[in-house]
Amino acid sequence: MSVKKAILATFVLSLFLFFGQLLYSQSGEDAPATAAQVDEHFEALRHRLDELEKAVDDVLWHHRVGDMAYIDKVFLTGPPKANEPNPDAHGAGNPFRFWAYVFVPRDIDPSKKYPLLVLPHGGVHGDFNTYYTHIIRELMAQQYIVIAPEYRGSTGYGSRTFRAIDYGGLENQDVYAAKEHMVENYQIVDRRNVGIIGWSHGGMIALMNIFQYPGDYKVAFAGVPVSDLVARMGYKRQEYETYFSAEYHIGQKVNENMKEYRRRSPVYHAHKLNTPLLIHTNTNDADVRSYEVQLLIDRLKALEKDFQYEIFEDIPGGHSFDRMDTRHARETRLKIYTFMAKYLNPPRPFNNVKELEQAAYRFTR
Repeated sequence: MSVKKAILATFVLSLFLFFGQLLYSQSGEDAPATAAQVDEHFEALRHRLDELEKAVDDVLWHHRVGDMAYIDKVFLTGPPKANEPNPDAHGAGNPFRFWAYVFVPRDIDPSKKYPLLVLPHGGVHGDFNTYYTHIIRELMAQQYIVIAPEYRGSTGYGSRTFRAIDYGGLENQDVYAAKEHMVENYQIVDRRNVGIIGWSHGGMIALMNIFQYPGDYKVAFAGVPVSDLVARMGYKRQEYETYFSAEYHIGQKVNENMKEYRRRSPVYHAHKLNTPLLIHTNTNDADVRSYEVQLLIDRLKALEKDFQYEIFEDIPGGHSFDRMDTRHARETRLKIYTFMAKYLNPPRPFNNVKELEQAAYRFTR
């Protein structure tokens, strides 16, 4: 059976089981299912389908980068959950468990040490998936080792991980724990050469990691980073705010607890910057608007911090402008890699776009 047919069969079976269970709940003497019960059923189904999609995508990783990388998935722990619904329950307070992808170039010399890049994904409830295929291929070609943590709140691991979300909070410690796992357990990792790179929410996590752990990273790149949650709530739609005010998350809206939203925002930690940093933003970004990033840039300037930035003018692709497959995106990624290489000294840095294209897209000329 093909992968597509297996996915379709599983989807149909899930729907059958879902509606069968729903009808069964109404067939007895009990009253028909309430709207809340129906919502609960649909949420459970959604998580099951997310887990199925994640499993399929894990297989695709091996097809898409397996020629260049050894791929593993490790199970790690971070701090206990921020909001434990039953703190007296057995097991409450245990470290939070999460997965992380590890990519190691196939052509390395196991007797040597190589720079590590930490790559947190974006999205409020996102995940690390094969959207990043070309980026992983580009990093493997330069002989970076990469860890990509699926920190708390990530999609594809059921409601427990989903509802453990702590945006701007303990997720940063999850990412740091993933970094620590690599330097403590992989002899091929050079603990003196560790960088962090991320876009959007991942860019925000990159910022918060270097602000909180300045001595542990040699360099950072933050692309179109979420920078100020207070300003952000002012221009996002109502459903976005709902993610943060959910009872299992912050539990309050920004106007009800502005101090907490500031605590989770990089702009209010800018004074802690002591790590080489590159920031990118794009003026037609409809997700993280450039003026939100500009707040961070202006704050860093006012503090006379040493950093680099570039504000791109209306580049096609908006929020994803430098992660796409366009010529401009490739040229922009080369700028990013050149900046990172100055501090991490990968064995095979790119010299031009042609070398990047050969790695990412298997161009032969």
